[in-house]
Amino acid sequence: MPRNPPFWAAGPYAMRRPYLLARARIVHALRAWFTERGFLEVETAALQVSPGNETHLHAFSTDLIGPDGKRQLLYLHTSPEFACKKLLAAGEPRIVNFARVFRNRERGALHHPEFTMLEWYRAHETYESLMDDCARILEEAARAADTKHLRFRDKTADPYAPPERLTVADAFARYAGIDLLGTVGQGAGDRALLAAKATAAGVAIAQDDTWVDIFSRILVERVDPHLGIDRATILYEYPLPLAALARPKLGSDKVAERFELYACGIELANAFGELTDLIEQRARFEKAMAEKQRIRGERYPVDEDFMEALERMPQASGGALGFDRLVMLATGAQDIEQVIWTPVVEP
Repeated sequence: MPRNPPFWAAGPYAMRRPYLLARARIVHALRAWFTERGFLEVETAALQVSPGNETHLHAFSTDLIGPDGKRQLLYLHTSPEFACKKLLAAGEPRIVNFARVFRNRERGALHHPEFTMLEWYRAHETYESLMDDCARILEEAARAADTKHLRFRDKTADPYAPPERLTVADAFARYAGIDLLGTVGQGAGDRALLAAKATAAGVAIAQDDTWVDIFSRILVERVDPHLGIDRATILYEYPLPLAALARPKLGSDKVAERFELYACGIELANAFGELTDLIEQRARFEKAMAEKQRIRGERYPVDEDFMEALERMPQASGGALGFDRLVMLATGAQDIEQVIWTPVVEP
């Protein structure tokens, strides 16, 4: 088969250049926005002892070879989260990071093995403050791109309209007719309850699907396509089985302080009221890695330096936004490689 022209060839590059110039303007606008609000821009190392401990994220690994020839297994981070939280533990109150991150097994119109994650943290502030940040980020990006609408394929969203705020439970009830929280906290029967509800709603499931797998199938098939249409959506109060690094909502044994930002049916950001309970965090990491071992036959180590820092970290809230996807929506690009300066070359 003939090879596609390289990204740097005159014709392909000329077609991509307007998107890339808009990207540069959006970077400049967002850096100014964060600076005006007292955020310190930081740069965290990509090489880490742990790439993160999420079941379905796959990392790149390498060997660090010392002057004495000794080898240490390291990973390219899938998120700068652990390093950023260490800076919170060091005393930084507001930080922002335009981080290059790396995820294996991911490539498509919305995925690239190396991409830019805009990650920011507010110490001693609630995760509702991050919801407000997300609304302003959309506005700033749209202004920098000189557009009135975010666009992806046949879907649009007004970046200047206040985002809809919708709980995960309400979204499942509205778009799938499922009482989601009725399947949380019932013990061993949780999976069977959600499986029955998914089947009744016409969502196909597999025999070995876990509760989380079934949740994801319903979310992708029935909920996601309706989010962020005409205006952005903030989907919040995720069930505790999907809390990741988020703390439980005060007074609730079913949901966590976690939200995701959607526009044009695309997930743009993920944010937490950050968990600082060491025992709970370690248990979540171990559970996630046990599941990764079951599925993929591998697990990633826990960053013990991060666990030590977590003990000293103040209460905080943090968000992570897929910057390349934001540029796509602000420019109307249809593929993530249109907005990346030098895409990873395929073999």
